[in-house]
Amino acid sequence: MAFKGAPDSVALLLFFVFWYAGNMKYNEYNTAALNAVGGKTSGLTMTVATMQLGVCAVYAMIMWTIKLNPAKLLGLQAPDKQSMPNVTKADLIKSLKLAFCAAGAHAATVFALGGDPLFGQIVKAAEPVLAAIVGTVFYNKAPTFYKVCCLPIIVGGVAFASLKKGGDGSYSLKFDVTALVFGMLANAFAAFKGGENSRLMADKGIAERYGGVGNQFAVTQMLGFVILLPIMYATEGSKLPTFLETLKTDPSLQFNLVMSGLAFFIYNELATYTLKVTGAVTASVANTAKRVIVMVYMAAVTGKALTDEQKMGSAIAIVGVLLYA
Repeated sequence: MAFKGAPDSVALLLFFVFWYAGNMKYNEYNTAALNAVGGKTSGLTMTVATMQLGVCAVYAMIMWTIKLNPAKLLGLQAPDKQSMPNVTKADLIKSLKLAFCAAGAHAATVFALGGDPLFGQIVKAAEPVLAAIVGTVFYNKAPTFYKVCCLPIIVGGVAFASLKKGGDGSYSLKFDVTALVFGMLANAFAAFKGGENSRLMADKGIAERYGGVGNQFAVTQMLGFVILLPIMYATEGSKLPTFLETLKTDPSLQFNLVMSGLAFFIYNELATYTLKVTGAVTASVANTAKRVIVMVYMAAVTGKALTDEQKMGSAIAIVGVLLYA
């Protein structure tokens, strides 16, 4: 008798748990990897982001070699069979726009979280705002009037989180510029990624040749790695020898770079498993709850507490996201 494993309800719960845990650990490993190369001023952030996708590419090739995807073991279920997709050269060319957007979203997120892991998460909560703008302008998918009314709440929350109270009781804008700029850039890339993903998967032939969302995600990360490589060389190539020397001699960088790449791949897979069997509202609530948990976790890991303004602002933004759903 074939091993069936845990019931789907138990597996779903475990997928949620490990999705959240994976996202939390990714943020921790990513922060540690960036610190190992000198932090946000080291000029190696793009290199770290690119190498993380390189780890994803290696992991995908290992799965195709053994023809098994072990992710479902985290739900106490038998691993899925996963063979290399039968995509054509034309399919890969059509996938490049999606891969570019996915790579851009990933790299910009690494820059944002490198700037300030906590404020970067708050800015990322504004993703629905960029999704609404991009969807309306580029994909003819305008949000409803009710959703439009929720957008100022999200923007207001992020804006309030950017305030700092002075000694005289007055407020002024004070925030990490890197986290704000790259966080919003990541949101824009993520919005385009959603639109391009819908366009690509609307082609039933391509969807069939990919053989599932797992293969599509794997190929997207591999293409993203190839796309980021020349950008990495162009922007940080002069510091590559320094990075490689540190990589050879620093166990912390070795460990955190590999683990951040693996955590990124696996938590995204688990998110796919959970969100495809839940409703849109449940998915939105789950994503929002995840962001809150990650912020609390990173505050504990980094030892940097959220200010009262950041707490209130993030709460306002998160309420806006929930209402938007």
